[in-house]
Amino acid sequence: MTQTNSLRSSTLSWPYLIAALVSLIGLGDAIYLTVQHITGASLRCTIISGCSEVLSSPYAQVGAVPLAAIGAAAYFVVFSLAVLAAFNYPFVKLLLKILLGLMFLTTLWLLYLQAFVIHHFCQYCLLSAAVTTALTLIVFLSSLRKMTA
Repeated sequence: MTQTNSLRSSTLSWPYLIAALVSLIGLGDAIYLTVQHITGASLRCTIISGCSEVLSSPYAQVGAVPLAAIGAAAYFVVFSLAVLAAFNYPFVKLLLKILLGLMFLTTLWLLYLQAFVIHHFCQYCLLSAAVTTALTLIVFLSSLRKMTA
């Protein structure tokens, strides 16, 4: 093992490990929504009502693919990149930032759609929005902290 690889494995970046764990929440949420969409099962909205309206809207899928399935894939990639970024690979960190930036912008768009077009909110979608926002904050604030240190 080279000195560089030894250094990478001995200095884990904890914010990225935390991001990996947080991404699993989003992955679970997105998989649940995907399964519900594919099976046609009704969702139980226990906190707010509006899940059915949001998830049956034309914005809930891209072509024949449920938007939740795309979200599940994105969260899986975030998990994978965050685990690799924890070992301090700069290029992986850059890819993770790009992906999270795109996910955050998509989240803002989807929140706009729920608020101003569909006029209903889905608690599962809001959970996903919170997870994406948390991931974005963890990764970008970690980068800012290292720049000022």
